Amino acid sequence: MTLCLRTVSLLAIFSAMGCGETTDHTNTEDPLPASSAVTEQDTAPAFEIQGHRGARGLLPENSIPGFVIAIREGANVLEMDLCVAKDGNLIVSHEPWMSHAICTTPEGNAISASKERQYNLHQMSTGEIQAFDCGMALHPQFPEQRHLPVQKPTLAEVVEVTEEVPLLKSDAKIRYNMEIKHREDLEPEYCPDAVTFAQTVIAELRRLGIEDRTCIQSFSAAALNAVHQQAPTMTTAWLTNSKGPVSSELTKINFTPSIYSPQWESIDANDVHDLQQQNIRVIPWTVNEAEDLFAVMQMGVDGIITDYPDRLYKLRKN
Repeated sequence: MTLCLRTVSLLAIFSAMGCGETTDHTNTEDPLPASSAVTEQDTAPAFEIQGHRGARGLLPENSIPGFVIAIREGANVLEMDLCVAKDGNLIVSHEPWMSHAICTTPEGNAISASKERQYNLHQMSTGEIQAFDCGMALHPQFPEQRHLPVQKPTLAEVVEVTEEVPLLKSDAKIRYNMEIKHREDLEPEYCPDAVTFAQTVIAELRRLGIEDRTCIQSFSAAALNAVHQQAPTMTTAWLTNSKGPVSSELTKINFTPSIYSPQWESIDANDVHDLQQQNIRVIPWTVNEAEDLFAVMQMGVDGIITDYPDRLYKLRKN
């Protein structure tokens, strides 16, 4: 049974639709086609409820069921992570290996922390990757998470399903925030170089027809600079995990990003105001508790990345 058929059976309770088979559509040698996509600023919702890795507090992270439930619980943006398989397919995964915390081998065996990097996605085919389960292990950080047998999907498989899921209280289409999981110290064993990685992602977004509804984010300055060079109108978010001044963080990339995405405890209302005065939207990560969600909203941010889109939706609704 294919990943998508398994996913459809899991999603019956969500009224989601199925997806097609995985194929390799990557061609990083050809120049990227011209795009007429409008900028994300033109069509973004007034406030972005971003489901972090889907709805990690509710269902397994970066899984198709998790993305579906995120939309059904109020997310208008799906946040996810991208790695590259050996066959060139974009795999939705936070690490470029099988995390010992959430994945088990095809034989059902646990993976130790010391050996997880041996299961290198960049050296595995899509079929080999999808033989592993990444949804049944208990997650100590998320006691409310429901466990399901899920595999790491391709980006194409995710989009095939999520495009058919209606948003709550809106006729708009779902939007995407995709992180390029690039680190120079992981090249070339675990990921492509920044230029190739950016080219691969942009080409797939255009092939899938979602470029105008997608933001590309990264902690990698090299990757984000490459995205802006190859697709100047592409919406970008600069992810930061520093307590340093915002002005210093912005100097680490060579252009002005559409969005500044800091760890939520590292900014205040003054930072938010200053960034918005520069026409930079502010969407911090990852805020989960109700009192913290409310406090961050009071800063005047443009959206929030959360493992619990249901909590944020209810707060916004009230």
